[in-house]
Amino acid sequence: MKSTVMSVALAGLLSLSAVGCAVTRDQSTVGEYVDDATITTRVKAKFAKDPVVSAMAISVETLKGTVQLSGFAKSSLEKNKAEALARQTPGVKDVNNEIQVKS
Repeated sequence: MKSTVMSVALAGLLSLSAVGCAVTRDQSTVGEYVDDATITTRVKAKFAKDPVVSAMAISVETLKGTVQLSGFAKSSLEKNKAEALARQTPGVKDVNNEIQVKS
């Protein structure tokens, strides 16, 4: 009985932890998902440290090493700087810059 309760509890914990590790469409491994999440975090951290780029106004998503930037920038300088910071991040294979410059 005790081992059955422990097994059920463990299964519940594993299912809860799996929710945060869902592999998205077109990704082949959980490892790629973790790598992409790490890249996204590193890019966002660079934005937060940079005085030109607004980390709050620009969204970052990563899929298989390709970073997708979207949102709004105050100037072309900010848009270009965001792309440059993303490209300089370890693990980034490519950057799609869809940031719109507000006029």
